[in-house]
Amino acid sequence: MTTTTTVFYSLIANSVDLPVRQVGHTVELLREGATIPFISRYRKEMTGGLDEVQVGHISDRLNKFTEIAGRKDVILASIAEQGLLTDSIRQRIEASWDSRVLEDIYLPYKPKRVTRAELARRRGLEPLAGRLWRQGEGDLGESVRDFLGGEVASERDALQGARDILAEWVSESEEARRMVRQAFERGAVISSGVVKGKEEEGAKYRDYFNFSEPLKRCSSHRLLALRRGESEGILRVRISPDAERCLAGLKQHFVTGRNVFSEQVSEAVEDAFKRLLCPGIETEYAALSKGRADREAIRVFADNLRQLLLAPPLGRKRVLGIDPGYRSGCKLVCLDAQGDLLHNETIYPHPPRNERIEAAARVAHLVSSYALDAIAVGNATGGRETEEFIRGMRLGGSVRIFMVSESGASVYSASALAREEFPDLDLTVRSAVSIGRRLMDPLAELVKIDPESMGVGQYQHDVDRGLLRRSLEQTVESCVNAVGVDVNTAGKHLLTYVSGLGPALARNIVDYRSANGPFRNRRELLRVPRLGKKSFEQCAGFLRIPHGENPLDNSAVHPESYWVAEALARDLGCPLSELVGRKLAVRPDLSKYVTGDRGMPTLLDVLEELERPGRDPRRGIRVFAFDSLVRRMEDLRVGYVLPGVVTNVTNFGCFVDIGIKENGLVHISEMSEHFVADPRSLVSLGQVLRVRVLGVDLPRRRVLLSLKGV
Repeated sequence: MTTTTTVFYSLIANSVDLPVRQVGHTVELLREGATIPFISRYRKEMTGGLDEVQVGHISDRLNKFTEIAGRKDVILASIAEQGLLTDSIRQRIEASWDSRVLEDIYLPYKPKRVTRAELARRRGLEPLAGRLWRQGEGDLGESVRDFLGGEVASERDALQGARDILAEWVSESEEARRMVRQAFERGAVISSGVVKGKEEEGAKYRDYFNFSEPLKRCSSHRLLALRRGESEGILRVRISPDAERCLAGLKQHFVTGRNVFSEQVSEAVEDAFKRLLCPGIETEYAALSKGRADREAIRVFADNLRQLLLAPPLGRKRVLGIDPGYRSGCKLVCLDAQGDLLHNETIYPHPPRNERIEAAARVAHLVSSYALDAIAVGNATGGRETEEFIRGMRLGGSVRIFMVSESGASVYSASALAREEFPDLDLTVRSAVSIGRRLMDPLAELVKIDPESMGVGQYQHDVDRGLLRRSLEQTVESCVNAVGVDVNTAGKHLLTYVSGLGPALARNIVDYRSANGPFRNRRELLRVPRLGKKSFEQCAGFLRIPHGENPLDNSAVHPESYWVAEALARDLGCPLSELVGRKLAVRPDLSKYVTGDRGMPTLLDVLEELERPGRDPRRGIRVFAFDSLVRRMEDLRVGYVLPGVVTNVTNFGCFVDIGIKENGLVHISEMSEHFVADPRSLVSLGQVLRVRVLGVDLPRRRVLLSLKGV
């Protein structure tokens, strides 16, 4: 390992607070193309048992420092091209890994647009600026007269030009920038006011019309709200330090004398602070604070998305999916246990047609004809009425009825993927299929939808788009690989997120399966076009083959570790098929199976997987029903205690569906009698709970709820 590599690994290790050895091995795996799920699941010996979150942090830091390294090369080349690169400058640049410090070093050498200082230099005023800068004794008028003539018409013009040069010197001083940054860091205040004439248009931002708060205490959702109001032209937002104190510090540093020359420097320092330094550092801190708010909002979004994707599945059951509607009717689809469409039709149980008897007869006929196990009703317009209609039919206890979130279903139904799956079906019928499949396996269905369309994030249109997409894609990949994928039934979209695959290989797997029939064992994956040994290594452990030739192919045991299970079966004197799924009365001595690259972490994983093969991390599903007496906001009364389902979790609380159009808010202050730092410590997406109505604001269509004492 080279010295540069060691330094690089040390930087990452310090930033994630992990030992250099673990970080180094993890970086090597990432650079070799290993995925985060694969590394955390199957390379525990190399990483020291790091989990997905830790590996993800290392990956993020690796990308950041790689980007900084690339920026260094650009800066060094630029300064060298100007013929100004000295050993000292090179050493300082190579030693710096703080992007702000790096840019400060580069600032004096950075190609500039034509500034006031540059115009003054062109008029020959830089020597005068140098005389002022030294702040020695002398006659100011005499010093200035040497520079009069040509474009410099007066003493006033000369001094102004010289001060412009001085101001640029101050603004490019690393020490000045450090001092101003320190002032921002120590006590910056973010404030906002309404743009004149926008009061009515921006009524929803009323809380921020005269707002001020220390930047450090400004929560991510408030900051993003401020920035959205600013981008919409409603608010003016400022971030400012203690200007008086900061300016006093700068003058103390740069004004070293007490004479007329020092007075000119003092003026230049004040100009540099107000015109150059403060706006520049404000922009910097605006970006930094926005970045922090973005990351926090994205983290919340990703957490909610994970909970949504890992929602309890009904499993392989025959399902009736219903996309409710009034005038256009309720679209019904019958799905078999694999989610394939068997039949579709439309019923009209609601106004204006009110064909309730005919509709009930058709539903009863379909349930009987297709031996349906469950009914999934979409929760959008008409959902409550349709659910009540179905429950009123009393179909029997063997048929369970579920309300299913429709978030994003319309996006899927209009997508190219839906058109490819069901080219001859209406959008609403496709939507009903999606609703039914969501009940059976939320993960397999929701991966088809852009995560941003699922309604579980806040301010997702205001945050860094690239960062959001990477985070959400990593979350989807993590969930898919945590659950595992049946390679013989999964569609190409679900397979895309399996470690080591991607769109091309996913399509090739589906095409191979169509041409050759179901996979009989994992090794057969190597026959798929373009799926080489590296891809096989990454994906094999996450793909399942139920009823295959080898019972281990339906487990998370990686093929590279099959020998461990086979050796265990041999030593225990039983067939491998009997060992899989069997709880051993006495744990075997695993130490004798340790090899150079397979230690106890892998062996313990293999043993656990043998006892519980293909274990699903998702909890079991439960039937839920809203209060039948509450269907509109007007039905609510303060003090009512109602059942509800958590639909979104934010930093300031959670939103709960209580069976009306508007979701209610449980503010973080109403979640517990005790202090709550993070709502996610108490509630999760999809969680069923009981809430008490605190307030009903009919004009603003807002409902306030509480968990206290319920």
